[in-house]
Amino acid sequence: MHARSTTIQAQPASIDAGIAHVRDEVLPALKQLDGFIGLSMMVDRESGRCIATSAWQSEDAMRASADQVQPVRNRAAEILGGSPEVAEWEITVMHRDHPTHEGAYVRSAWLQMDLAGLDGLSEIYKMNALPQIEQLDCFCSASFMVNRETGAAVSSACFESRAALDASREQANQIRTAGTQQAKATVLEVREFELAVAHLRVPEMV
Repeated sequence: MHARSTTIQAQPASIDAGIAHVRDEVLPALKQLDGFIGLSMMVDRESGRCIATSAWQSEDAMRASADQVQPVRNRAAEILGGSPEVAEWEITVMHRDHPTHEGAYVRSAWLQMDLAGLDGLSEIYKMNALPQIEQLDCFCSASFMVNRETGAAVSSACFESRAALDASREQANQIRTAGTQQAKATVLEVREFELAVAHLRVPEMV
């Protein structure tokens, strides 16, 4: 399974219009494309950072969709008032305790790793970090994605509410620190988001 993420530094006043556009226009358009699985959108209303992620059955399907997706992406960026930054990923872990929903909250961490260590990093996440994350109150789902060309990785964990996200922060930091130290990976950034569109229908991958 593969994914394409589009990050837009939006105008905060445009975020609700952007969410509506992604939900009502972008998602139906992508559903028409071969190999499309699902779509999610995370937003940080304070900073304006928005990330839409589309999932695909294969790398070939993701790449084949590029020309058709570009005008759809550009229109969404225009509505949000920012420029799109695109990244492509291989999904190595996906686990759901139960389905996510609009209004849930997500904590994402961006990591950097030597290319040769990416598989080991994914394994540490799956075997060590994920079982601990699952035990956090009001946990919904978690994913791990890697880019085998750059050595980048991103982990995301979704919780039922803002309060649950806040309550999990200290334990999540401890889990992340232990895992990245074991893998010798560098944490580049940790951010928290509202899950505004929740249709990323990637099957279980653990």
